[in-house]
Amino acid sequence: MCGIVGIYLKTKKFEKNLGKMLSGMLNNMESRGPDSAGFAIYKNEGNKIYKFSLCINDLNFNVFKKELFKKIKKIKLNQISDHVILKTEEKPKKVIEIINSNFPKVSIVGYGKSIEIFKQVGNPKDVVKKFKLGEFSGTHGIGHTRMATESAITTDGSHPYSTGEDECLVHNGSLSNHNNLRRELTKKGNIFNSENDTEVAAGYVSHSLSNQKSLKDTLTSGLKDLDGFYTFITGTRKGFAVVRDEIACKPAVIAETKNYVAIASEFQAMAHLPDVNAAKIFEPEPGIVYSWGK
Repeated sequence: MCGIVGIYLKTKKFEKNLGKMLSGMLNNMESRGPDSAGFAIYKNEGNKIYKFSLCINDLNFNVFKKELFKKIKKIKLNQISDHVILKTEEKPKKVIEIINSNFPKVSIVGYGKSIEIFKQVGNPKDVVKKFKLGEFSGTHGIGHTRMATESAITTDGSHPYSTGEDECLVHNGSLSNHNNLRRELTKKGNIFNSENDTEVAAGYVSHSLSNQKSLKDTLTSGLKDLDGFYTFITGTRKGFAVVRDEIACKPAVIAETKNYVAIASEFQAMAHLPDVNAAKIFEPEPGIVYSWGK
């Protein structure tokens, strides 16, 4: 049992409050996932700048900063707890090679022109506080609270998972064919950093999107290719989508107003949102992909 949440803003009215809205949603999902938590925030900062979300673990930030400046000259770094957001105009391939070759203790949590990802073990309320989620602004966000079942309680085992540029996925449920899918995707060039089945689902989505499939078409195909019980929320730079498997034993509820659409495992996660009592509230139908944005 895990908790998943997401919010997509249709207008700019609540962009400055996105972090506060998502904070409340994650806090209210504490009972569904006390082991770890994480979130992805989307905020566009220009077409030339790439952002890399890094977990430096127990590496000293000042040491990391000094050594990194020797490898990449034009960068900006923002430290929040044991995570660092690296901003640069350098292409992802070069930055990823530099990080992986020179900083074995550093994990690349995600990257893109919009996305920032933070995740860590511990009570969701502590994770929200540690990363100062309430201070974030943005256009949409996705979050997860985890009750570990099939893999270890580690940062690498926490959600969201990001396996492509500006892409991420959170998951409540389990996949029965993830080992076979992992082998197939690895042969096609995908790299996995954990044993978590959710990372395989994220890799499946990334691989499909890289082949020019739309997010909606990708998730529709996934209903045939991903065996198990699940509800997914997956995000891209311009929007997000939700899908439940065709049996739909994993709960989900959607609240939609003229200003936003919110998704959560339980309605209690959304009870604090503005105008939620006037929202259109419904359960997503089994085997149907619901998407907003692009």
